[in-house]
Amino acid sequence: MVCGDVNWDVAIVERGDIIVASLPFTKRTKNGVTILGQPQLTQALGPWIRDLGIETNGANRLGYEKKVYTALIEALPSYQIFKQSWHASKTNWLPFYWKGFGQTTLYTYQLFNLENFDQLYADMRSNVRGDIKKAVTRFGVRLKDNPTIDDFLKLNQKTYDRQGIANPESEQLIRNVFIAVKARNSGALFIAEDEAGEMHAGAFIVWDDSCAYYLMGGGDPELRKSGATSFCLWEAIKFASSVSRSFDFEGSMIEPIERYFRAFGAIQVPYFEIRSVNSKWVKTYLFAQSLLKK
Repeated sequence: MVCGDVNWDVAIVERGDIIVASLPFTKRTKNGVTILGQPQLTQALGPWIRDLGIETNGANRLGYEKKVYTALIEALPSYQIFKQSWHASKTNWLPFYWKGFGQTTLYTYQLFNLENFDQLYADMRSNVRGDIKKAVTRFGVRLKDNPTIDDFLKLNQKTYDRQGIANPESEQLIRNVFIAVKARNSGALFIAEDEAGEMHAGAFIVWDDSCAYYLMGGGDPELRKSGATSFCLWEAIKFASSVSRSFDFEGSMIEPIERYFRAFGAIQVPYFEIRSVNSKWVKTYLFAQSLLKK
């Protein structure tokens, strides 16, 4: 679904007829270079390990992970570049380091204890609370009934048009994701509109039992000062409390976006980007490109 036209596969480790570990990845070739990565609109991926009871408890855990991680690396197909962001719960990348992989720490922001609305609201910075209040009292913003994916796509595209950059996700990909999550009751749209029916901002969230994710958003640049983006996100967070246990803003490493998400009272959570360049000439090329950017 999120892979689009890109192929995907999975490395697995078996013990007898039981799969004890897996590592899914996308696989694409660009200019003769094979790249193993992760799908679009997927913040984190990484390995999964089956809990085998006593083998995965206490002091045995790291030894067990070393064995299965090493086997997963060996099960990967031939590649020149490997690059994946792992889920924040995956903190042991040491076996990959021993095999020549590198790591960069990235950060996301999360909210916990979603059921306590009063505390969540109090933990926000005053400017976010002010935006939410302004949206309702001054601009008459409310949630649109039965928002459609077309409504959201219009707002999402306006965000990129304002910045003068291309949308990194295709319209069809976003539609496919929306169809899939609606069928599984694991996603929803939130559109903020005023009394005249003008759409100000939108948010698209997806969730599982443990966490709801702010997948993407959008807004009308002519109505940015209404506070509707904060209102929309607050409504999405409140809804998330009915379907999951936490809320992940999905980033960001971009300073103004990080500052905005942090203002919601969210907690900074580190996660790892794991990478490997398995080719001397690709390493030389990437090094030369980095010098040109300086």
